[in-house]
Amino acid sequence: MSINSADHRSSADHRSSADFRSSAAHGRAPGRRRAPLARRAALTLAGAAALAGLAGTYTASYANSAPAATPALTAATTDGAVKGQPPADFGDCPALPTGADPARWRCEVHSASPQLTLGKISVTLAPITMTHAEGPLPDGTNGQVWGAMHSTPTAVPGGLTGMTGTTGMTGTTGMTGTPAGDRARPPALAILPEYGGRSDFFTGQFSLRFRLLSPLLPHDCAIGASAPVDFRLKRSGPSEWLSENPPLIRFSAYDDTFTAPAAENCGPLSALVNRRLGLPAATGNQMSYDAIYTFRTYDQLPAV
Repeated sequence: MSINSADHRSSADHRSSADFRSSAAHGRAPGRRRAPLARRAALTLAGAAALAGLAGTYTASYANSAPAATPALTAATTDGAVKGQPPADFGDCPALPTGADPARWRCEVHSASPQLTLGKISVTLAPITMTHAEGPLPDGTNGQVWGAMHSTPTAVPGGLTGMTGTTGMTGTTGMTGTPAGDRARPPALAILPEYGGRSDFFTGQFSLRFRLLSPLLPHDCAIGASAPVDFRLKRSGPSEWLSENPPLIRFSAYDDTFTAPAAENCGPLSALVNRRLGLPAATGNQMSYDAIYTFRTYDQLPAV
């Protein structure tokens, strides 16, 4: 199911996503005693939510539904951050719905550098950070609120034309056969992911647009300009706790079933761009999403 920044999930939505959650391997926070099987089956709030001590009844989200215990990776530095991992920025945490309990709602910050195959191109995207909130609504159903997404452009190898122009032993470019330096470097091309307006962190669904940046392209040239690319991530293994204080969890997921539409709003070069990128592409696309996330309940966030 998809939501936008103003939507909240209903109890019916949670029932529809139960199959996805049950497919993931279940685990626990380091050092916690494992509950009996019957009790574990009755608990829907596992892993990160247990660590935070949230006694509410809302269901664990997609990202934290299955953290596995990894005691060897729980060492933290004196400032509370795992070595090599920068402190999370909670500045994009969204406002809570009216009547929501700050102690039972948490703000989650995800960071990932996805590997993306889209049509004929394959790139490792620059780091993406997504922020959202989740918790129980006053009527007892589960809610989510979108916060923000940030990323930076990633260069596409070969630029706008796909000509890499490697130089051979004879001093000529392997692609054109002309003397090195006689031919100008191909126009640059970069890809910038942007939030597409829909997200559901309980099921791993979200949408993105991919802006195409080049000196020769209009600013609004994008893949998914009119209809964003919809992803439904599937877990590729159990999550692991990297730290308890602060909570820091790593998980891996992927989607190899999404459709990549043609680039739009690219002006006179639209046909060249789509031919260069191999778009539209109904098959052969893939996103591998290896992420780290952390969270705080709203009563632990600094006052604005």
